[in-house]
Amino acid sequence: MSNNTASRTDLRNVAIVAHVDHGKTTLVDAMLKQTHSFAEHGVVADRVMDSGDLEREKGITILAKNTTVAYNGPSSNGETVTINVIDTPGHADFGGEVERGLSMVDGVVLLVDASEGPLPQTRFVLRKALAAKLPVILLVNKTDRPDARIDEVVHESMDLLLGLASDLADEVPDLDLDAVLNVPVVYAAAKVGAASLDQPANGSAPDNDNLEPLFKAILEHIPAPTYDPEGVLQAHVTNLDASPFLGRLALLRIFNGTLRKGQTVAWARHDGTLKSVKITELLATKALERVPAESAGPGEIVAVAGIEDITIGETLTDLDNPQPLPLITVDDPAISMTIGINTSPLAGKVKGAKVTARQVKDRLDKELIGNVSLRVLPTSRPDAWEVQGRGELALAILVEQMRREGFELTVGKPQVVTKTIDGKVNEPMEHMTIDVPEEYLGAVTQLMAARKGRMTNMANHGTGWCRMEFIVPARGLIGFRTKFLTDTRGAGIASSIAEGYEPWAGPIEYRTNGSLISDRAGVVTPFAMINLQERGSFFVQPTSEVYEGMIVGENSRADDMDINITREKKLTNMRAASSDSFENLTPPRVLTLEESLEFAREDECVEVTPESIRIRKLILNASDRVKAARARNHASAAANS
Repeated sequence: MSNNTASRTDLRNVAIVAHVDHGKTTLVDAMLKQTHSFAEHGVVADRVMDSGDLEREKGITILAKNTTVAYNGPSSNGETVTINVIDTPGHADFGGEVERGLSMVDGVVLLVDASEGPLPQTRFVLRKALAAKLPVILLVNKTDRPDARIDEVVHESMDLLLGLASDLADEVPDLDLDAVLNVPVVYAAAKVGAASLDQPANGSAPDNDNLEPLFKAILEHIPAPTYDPEGVLQAHVTNLDASPFLGRLALLRIFNGTLRKGQTVAWARHDGTLKSVKITELLATKALERVPAESAGPGEIVAVAGIEDITIGETLTDLDNPQPLPLITVDDPAISMTIGINTSPLAGKVKGAKVTARQVKDRLDKELIGNVSLRVLPTSRPDAWEVQGRGELALAILVEQMRREGFELTVGKPQVVTKTIDGKVNEPMEHMTIDVPEEYLGAVTQLMAARKGRMTNMANHGTGWCRMEFIVPARGLIGFRTKFLTDTRGAGIASSIAEGYEPWAGPIEYRTNGSLISDRAGVVTPFAMINLQERGSFFVQPTSEVYEGMIVGENSRADDMDINITREKKLTNMRAASSDSFENLTPPRVLTLEESLEFAREDECVEVTPESIRIRKLILNASDRVKAARARNHASAAANS
């Protein structure tokens, strides 16, 4: 390797990092529109980067994606600069996506909400960026919010940068503290496509009608990609995609050398072996389209086809002088759940559903290819697997995607992945930040205390809202969100980030109410529901099919109750005017997949089919459940004595 380096001044690779819902994807929309990256006749949807159905429904970014902006404005001195923009998820559950996104870029735009300020997941992605020694541009978005507090948010962001830099001082000894604190600040309202270097008044849009100040900051503060002119080819696989025509596509960042269509290169695999492969197709990105290219040089982000089993973190390098790059590392999984085939009496009733163990295993293996933060482990049963991920949301998204693809599954209650440190069981902890109106302060404190949460900070901004910070076991947050939203009447905002491991905190009670369980198979009748509705709330609709052991509602008391929800009214020859009036029937609660996973107890699981989501007992037969409970009690009594 030679010591001289050159740079590509016509290129910039930048990631936009932020907390969920702070406006990153909207900002990318505005950048694409203002640089005329789309064809004149193109139809442009809002949030074009959130291309998946689930991303659009939930309003969050799940997968890291890249787009290309061709900038030729006042700051580029007449030459066209290609800006590769990586839109990363703001949710810590998708940490693997963030780590991959940051490995592709030379700097980050840190986007914070002008009202909410930096939140835990802002901290998460920013820590990753500083650890990689990437320069930062601070962009304060939504300055036109009526509750904007721009000055305080800038100070909080600078405090966060300083705090993270001091935390990383030991891990990254050559971190430049002056450069970390000397970050440029851009003020923006992404929704109207405006940005300025001058701070606007709280609640007002910037004094400029375009994003030119942001483009200028990117060109000045994000370094151009550097490379060794004499270096051999080094291209890092950072993401995977698929094409119906070309098969698997590997997304690469080229660090050195030139990659050409039809070229034969060395493929450095995870296990250290080298294999000779041919690049059958080379694709560059133009806006959101992939277009064929003949060659690509250092600093460019391209896709290649023709390598069937290539995975994330591997390297394409020179055949005669191979020099692989280090593999991408991601955080350890914190949450696991068991996913297996559907074993309920109603399995296989959906026409065309995928129900076999082989189909489920193949789908999980396919997910492993593109998701580096996921692990799939065997269990004692051949038709079920333990799937580990960064968080409950990431695993629920996987199950929801499989459901939409036509799979029938049995999903166990999420559990935490523990570690044994110095002979003691340690569990993952979360740093939780909660914003609530003042009147719900007591309810939230009580809720967190029941889940072994430890308050570390509380602040009142004087706006009628309080911000509280807690350290809480990760398992304490399983099923937390539904209860939290109920207690705060939907007004609370809660977000969390991994905070290392601490000794096991003891038992946590997730749910104080028991389950209403169907004691027989049949069809739900309105007559039975009216007579039983004082017992609790129902999850099933009249005429729904049920089976023995299926959970049909939540008991108003603490213990489980077996009920006959299929009971029919006895026919008589008497007629009554009001006999078939069902206006008094309380509408049932329809649980989503996430709510069902939160509701399930240790001895319960969730049955997922393309048409319905049901909760059931692991042991369906009532007498078998009693025997199993007795056996558990005997075993625990023997262990205690």
